[in-house]
Amino acid sequence: MTPAVRALPLACALAALLPAPPALAGQGRLLATGGATQIEGAAGGGIVPWAVLSGYGTDDQHGGTAFYTRVDTGDYALDAYGASYTFANRVEVSFARQSFDLGELQRRLALPWDALEQDIYGMKVRLAGDLVYNTLPQVSVGVQHKRLRDGALPLAVGAREDHGTDAYVSASKLFLDAAGGYPLLLNATLRSTNANQAGLLGFGGDRRADRQWVWEGSAAVLLDPGLAIGVEYRQKPDNLGFAGEDDWRDVFIAWFPNKRVAVVGAWADLGSIATLDDQRGAYVSVQWSF
Repeated sequence: MTPAVRALPLACALAALLPAPPALAGQGRLLATGGATQIEGAAGGGIVPWAVLSGYGTDDQHGGTAFYTRVDTGDYALDAYGASYTFANRVEVSFARQSFDLGELQRRLALPWDALEQDIYGMKVRLAGDLVYNTLPQVSVGVQHKRLRDGALPLAVGAREDHGTDAYVSASKLFLDAAGGYPLLLNATLRSTNANQAGLLGFGGDRRADRQWVWEGSAAVLLDPGLAIGVEYRQKPDNLGFAGEDDWRDVFIAWFPNKRVAVVGAWADLGSIATLDDQRGAYVSVQWSF
């Protein structure tokens, strides 16, 4: 059993013990409508940013989140943590730090590095629409500026840069009576990027250096107001000659016991990463909203 799987029951138990928050500023939106936190720090699913903004603040409230996420495939592990803050349900700013344990690759090749670390500074702006109360979907645009803390290994294997910026546009809509009577959330994201493995292996490469547009999508059914199941898909560029890069996908369950806590468990299929194929494993994320 992986560490991420072992952590899920403990995270759920701790979340269940937390009381529901009092009626505070920043708690005006419906339960679960702030989503979870994706691995790059933006509000959304696990691997895909959505058009929703973090926290539960309405147009005259502020609020945010803090999160911790672990993904463990056996050969590799990713730890991510950070925080975000949303102003008046209009502008979200975020920061995330990722630590990618090279695990089996480091052991096989006796690399002098055992991990890669990346900082991500994000901003998302809601342009139009509303997730629930408008016939139009909520539409947001965002940027994620990514910077490796040590880019020596990615540059050595063919990356062009140790920093880069993704830009994206997302559209999200919650259909209240769509999936057999259950609410259905759909999200589509279009991203401009040249990041290798979301930036952990640098930006651009010997195969292709230019930015390209890739698409990402999510679908989730709310079985009750605090429980959702869904799937995600994230298209990836393929820039490095030494190792192919596959698209990502996951199947997830998200639990929102109250407006303070969210717990997400998933099974993620990340394909080939840095020459090691079939990277699949557990994803666990815990989010605190304030």
